[in-house]
Amino acid sequence: MRNSLLRILMPGLLCPGALIGLTASARAAAEGESGVPEFVRLAREFPQMETARGLAGIWEKIQFRAHEAPFLVVATVIFVLAVVHTFLAVPITRVAHRVQHDHKERLRRAVGKEARLKHRPDEIRAVSFKGTVLHFLGEVEAVFGIWAVVLLAVMTGFYGLDAMKTWITHHVNFTEPMFVVVIMALASTRPILRFAEGFLRFFAGFGKESPAAWWLSIMIIAPILGSFITEPGAMTIAAMLLARRFYRLKPRPVFAYGTLGLLFVNISVGGVLTNFAAPPVLMVAAKWNISSLDMLVHYGDKAVVAILLSTGAYWLFFRKDLRELAAKVPDTDGDGVADWRERDDRVPPFVTAVHLLFMLLTVVFAHDPPLFIGGYLFFLAFTMATRQHQNPILLRGPVLVGFFLGGLVVHGGLQGWWLQPVISNLTEWPMFLGATVLTSFNDNAAITFLASQVEGLSPQLKYAVLAGAVTGGGLTVIANAPNPAGQAILSRFFGEGVSPFKLALAALAPTLVVMVCFMGIPDKQPQDPNSATPPPPVTAPATGPSPAGQDGN
Repeated sequence: MRNSLLRILMPGLLCPGALIGLTASARAAAEGESGVPEFVRLAREFPQMETARGLAGIWEKIQFRAHEAPFLVVATVIFVLAVVHTFLAVPITRVAHRVQHDHKERLRRAVGKEARLKHRPDEIRAVSFKGTVLHFLGEVEAVFGIWAVVLLAVMTGFYGLDAMKTWITHHVNFTEPMFVVVIMALASTRPILRFAEGFLRFFAGFGKESPAAWWLSIMIIAPILGSFITEPGAMTIAAMLLARRFYRLKPRPVFAYGTLGLLFVNISVGGVLTNFAAPPVLMVAAKWNISSLDMLVHYGDKAVVAILLSTGAYWLFFRKDLRELAAKVPDTDGDGVADWRERDDRVPPFVTAVHLLFMLLTVVFAHDPPLFIGGYLFFLAFTMATRQHQNPILLRGPVLVGFFLGGLVVHGGLQGWWLQPVISNLTEWPMFLGATVLTSFNDNAAITFLASQVEGLSPQLKYAVLAGAVTGGGLTVIANAPNPAGQAILSRFFGEGVSPFKLALAALAPTLVVMVCFMGIPDKQPQDPNSATPPPPVTAPATGPSPAGQDGN
């Protein structure tokens, strides 16, 4: 019994525990930093240096900063290479499969070697080192972590090992990646999925639980639930239910991509009904004094309208596909009529209630890794005691997603040197469009975090940058923190992987609908009497975005 418990607890202790060690060590040693790295100091002084030199234009500032801190230029080049790598992940995976296949063929033909190798299990003999390495390079979730190693090596070459260690431990915040690992692992458990499925079945029942009814329920209700259970939690539940209720019926590729793109966009805007569920909102809620009521009044209504319009449009466009999928629904009760009711064992209400309690505690303590990770370890012990009602706890997916986000935080924290001059010099419409486009190539939480550092922004500009950040959150897998979770769950339905180009095309139409809703529907914003005054120069952060109320430095 003790060994079984250890086998369950050890993955939780080793995987998220390693990340929490980074945060804990940073806090414990905050008083004893060996010194601020040179590029961090320069980034803090850039605004004052630019003012002294009379630099006002965006390009002038970027050129000056590139000259003063060449390492930041190299860091951006590495980040661009990582982004390009994500677009090449599918071709790399294709090559990996071919290499693995060729390796198996060579083994099959090498009859003479079988005598020497027969003592090895088949799965070990079939492993190709080259194919496995290529497979890892083709994992989208591993891309930014791989290039983070390159970045840290270059940083060490520029400034030395001590500066690199100081930066990674004191100036990068891994709270969000750790939170996503835990909330994703919780949301994917059988009791939570059964509870969510039962809740959505109420809405699907109005359409006789047809594929179309389930599709509409998941695509509309789940994103809105993200405002209360956080966007990563909603993404995990929606993706797993889509896998179970939709993707296993093998829709046409264009419909499969259309659904994935729509899901990413809906999740990105569905979390704006409150001030704590969406990462880009969380970054500015405290600094800009935004309450959940403010989010509901100024953003939530438009988000719901956008979700309804986009989903309705896709439903009309793919209604023939949905009718064809209805014929593929398996008959589970033997009456000759297809239905969706699977005869799974009932989960006791007590078990479901405890799972929901752990999810609630994780959301409440989302900014306190020792609490939500410690709580998760207790949760693993509870699943051991109720394993007859559980499915196996699989941490591979959540940990890969956490690795992806951790790498993105490392890279994104070094893009402020060029992002801040761009954001601080835009007017309302350019700000909205700029935030939407920049979000596609950088986490939207980083965009709003940098905007929050610009003093004197008018309410209109604050609205524009936040609306733009959530609008562009579905265009790429890196645009919004929950997207890697959804892709990790659903990628097996896309052959050799999700194509970034097809994903962007699939998300383009709903993104345009969101743009029209956020900027076309009138919004009564309070007028700032100082909005005509140009914002004073501010420090451009050289660190990763930190949760509201915490200092990333």
